[in-house]
Amino acid sequence: MSKILENPRATFAVGLVVAIVIAVLRHGDQLATLGYWAAIMRWIHVVSGVLWIGLLYYFNLVQIPSMPKIPDEQKPAIGKVIAPTALFYFRMAAATTVLFGLTTAHLNGYLGQALSFQTGAITIGIGMWLALIMAFNVWFIIWPKQKIALGIVEADADAKKKAARIAMLTSRTNTLLSIPMLYCMVLQKLA
Repeated sequence: MSKILENPRATFAVGLVVAIVIAVLRHGDQLATLGYWAAIMRWIHVVSGVLWIGLLYYFNLVQIPSMPKIPDEQKPAIGKVIAPTALFYFRMAAATTVLFGLTTAHLNGYLGQALSFQTGAITIGIGMWLALIMAFNVWFIIWPKQKIALGIVEADADAKKKAARIAMLTSRTNTLLSIPMLYCMVLQKLA
């Protein structure tokens, strides 16, 4: 068991296998129904969202505030190793959260109503639009600016500093938006 737990991919894979076993044993008679697959899409949406928002909070509550405390000679480890990997999972989690969230809304028949704020889907619609804004920020502001700040894209020191600040402020904006977004997602049944 320790060999599995020592490898994060193996740990995740075994967790997935356990979930599949539970699904087959507990819901095997429902595997061919649309309702089951809508629930699976929601589950993938939630798992992806936990990763996305977890990394968002890690960046904003742990990594960014800790950077001034890290000696300069140790900072390259963050910028060259940890941040690019974390940002990869961050981007992929944002994309899969949105993809499976939209798929869930479609399969449950409320995608159009939510995106156009129709009665009965206003709260979830607000949450969906906040999430779409956040995903846009991840892919079109934070990631391009982080590539400059981390030196993945060539830039001078001033451009790196400016890019890092814009990425940080946009990430903080996403942190701010995540709180009402999560409220809307959780309490969407209240209309």
